[in-house]
Amino acid sequence: MVADGTIQTDVLVIGAGPGGYVSAIRLGQLGLDVALVERDNYGGVCLNHGCIPSKALISTTNLAHDARNAQERGINAEVSINTERMIEWKDDIVKQLTGGVEQLCRANGVELIRGTGKFVNDSEARVISDGSNAPSHIAFDHAVIATGSRSMPLPGFNFDDEPILNSREALSLEAAPEDLLIVGAGYIGLELATVFAKLGTDVTVVEMLDKILPGFENDVTSVVRQRTEELNIDLHLGEAAQEWTRTDRGTQVTTETETDNFQQYNTEKVLVAIGREPVLDSLELENVGLESNDEGFLTTNKQGRTEVESIYAIGDVAGEPMLAHKASKEGIIAAQVIAGEPIDPDYRFVPAAVFTDPEIGTVGMTQAEAENAGITPLVGKMPFSASGRAMTMGDPTGFVRIVAIKESGVLIGAQIVGPDASKIIAELSFAIEQGATLDDIAETIHIHPTLTEAVMEAAENAMGQAIHTTN
Repeated sequence: MVADGTIQTDVLVIGAGPGGYVSAIRLGQLGLDVALVERDNYGGVCLNHGCIPSKALISTTNLAHDARNAQERGINAEVSINTERMIEWKDDIVKQLTGGVEQLCRANGVELIRGTGKFVNDSEARVISDGSNAPSHIAFDHAVIATGSRSMPLPGFNFDDEPILNSREALSLEAAPEDLLIVGAGYIGLELATVFAKLGTDVTVVEMLDKILPGFENDVTSVVRQRTEELNIDLHLGEAAQEWTRTDRGTQVTTETETDNFQQYNTEKVLVAIGREPVLDSLELENVGLESNDEGFLTTNKQGRTEVESIYAIGDVAGEPMLAHKASKEGIIAAQVIAGEPIDPDYRFVPAAVFTDPEIGTVGMTQAEAENAGITPLVGKMPFSASGRAMTMGDPTGFVRIVAIKESGVLIGAQIVGPDASKIIAELSFAIEQGATLDDIAETIHIHPTLTEAVMEAAENAMGQAIHTTN
C-alpha cells in the first residue's frame, strides 16, 4: 500500500459470491495480483442467504416429512422439528463454508478487502469501509463486477415492514409461522412453500400468471403441482397481489384475479418471491460510462467483457439465467481472458435444477424449442414408475426425457422431474457437452438398480428399443 492509502493491483474483483471469489482464485492461480472487495460475508447470497441455507432446510424438512409418512414401509414415528435448532445447524454450515472461501482466497494470494467498491474511473476505484486498515483507493488494470442480485420488491410490499419477508429473511425465521402467504410460484416461492408446509405452516401461494414455474414444460410442472396439493399447499393462479394492511395477528392481503375479482387472505406472514434483480446501484457506474440495459443487466460479450474494455461483468449482473454455477464458470472464463489465456465458452447447455418436491433438472433444448429452431427432434421418455430403484425409495414419481436430433441421434436436451433429478441431470449435461448420441447413452452400462438407469432407458425409448417401458 502506498502512503496515500492507494494500492495497485492487476485485477480488482468487486463481490465475493460464487462468481467473484472463483474468478479471484483463478486469477491468483494464473499469477496475477488480485484484490477482492466484499461488503458482506464471503460466498455471496448463494452461500449465505440462498442456495446453501435453503438446501439445508429442504433436506431437514424432507427427512422429517418422509419419517412421518413411512407407515407403508413399516416405520411408525412421531417427528417434531426444533426450528430454532434447525436454523442454528444451518447457520453453522454457512459459517464453515464462508470460512473455507476466505481461506481458499488467501491460499491463492488474493488480497481480501472489506468494504463497498465504487468506480472513480476505468482504472481506479474507491472503497467505503468501516475498517481502518482498508485502502481508500485501488488502482487496477482490469476489474470484474460480480455484485450479484437481491430479492425483487413488489410495489406496496416493503421488506422493511416486519410481516413482509424476502427469501433471505424467510430462511432465518426461528419459528415457523402458523400461516404464510407466498407471492410468486417460481422456483424460490415453491421451494420455500414446500419447506414451510413440511414444518406445519398453512401455506397459500398466489401467482399472477396462469402456471407455476414459468419456463418449464407443463408435464414437468404438473408433477410438482400434484405434490403441492398432497402437501395441502393452497395454490391460486392468475391472481396478482395488490395491497396489504396490518391486522392484530399479521396481515390481510388483497389480490386481483384475471376476471377483475378481488380476494382477501389473512395470514401471519407474507413472503414476496417474484424474482431477483441485479445489484448495481452502489458501483457508481456512471464514472466509467456504463449503464444497465433495458432488462436491468450489464451487457457483455460471451467472455464477460463490458463495453468498457478494462471492465468485465459476471454472474447475476450479466443477465439470465441467474445461476451460481453459471456465475462461477463466467468468473473462470473472465479470469482466463484477462490473463491472456482465453477460452471460447459455449452457454447453450447450462444445466438448471429446482429443489421442489419432487426435484426438477433440465439442460439444453426442449422438444418445442428444437422444433421452433427448425430441428426435427427424436424424443425418448422413461417414467420413474417403471424404475425399481425409485419404487424402493418410496417415490416413483416423474420421468426422464431426452431430446435428440433425429438425423444424427446427437443429444441436445433433457428434462427430468422426480427423485434426485438435480443429480441425474449431471450425466446428461456431460453427455450433451461432449456431443454424445442416443447410442452412446444406450450402450453405456448403467448400474442396477439405480435411478440413472432411467437415462439409459429414455435413450433406448427414443430409438424404439426400451425394455422396461412401452416404445
